[in-house]
Amino acid sequence: MNQSRGFTIIELLVVVAIIAVLAAIVLVNVTAYINQGKNAAIKGNLATVLTNGAVFYDQNSSYTNFCTNAYFTGPSAAITTAGGSATCDANAANTAWCGCSTLKVTSTEPSGSTFCVDSTGYKKVTTTACATRCNTVTDNGACSD
Repeated sequence: MNQSRGFTIIELLVVVAIIAVLAAIVLVNVTAYINQGKNAAIKGNLATVLTNGAVFYDQNSSYTNFCTNAYFTGPSAAITTAGGSATCDANAANTAWCGCSTLKVTSTEPSGSTFCVDSTGYKKVTTTACATRCNTVTDNGACSD
């Protein structure tokens, strides 16, 4: 009798299929956690902009050029790296500003979610677009819902 040792091709295919299914389950969960981490980075950088705005105003007595200054552009670059899209608008008198970014889709932030901060200390997540939330014509430099 000739006895061969090892696995048959069917047994190997079953093992590979099981591993592929498990990997797909893990990948879906990991992607959700990665997006939550990116949203935390976006929110943290916009909170930094809030602090930077106070420092900028103390140094300049207005928000003239705040949105083009490193106080905003530095955190804005980090927000872009995290997958967000930061915007900043100051009112015509340069006495107030509004900053906003898109967020990644997660279980807590649905599609179209944005995070907005402004010179009054406001910080909130909603599903209103940044162009609407930071519209200096209608909101006078403050976030609107």
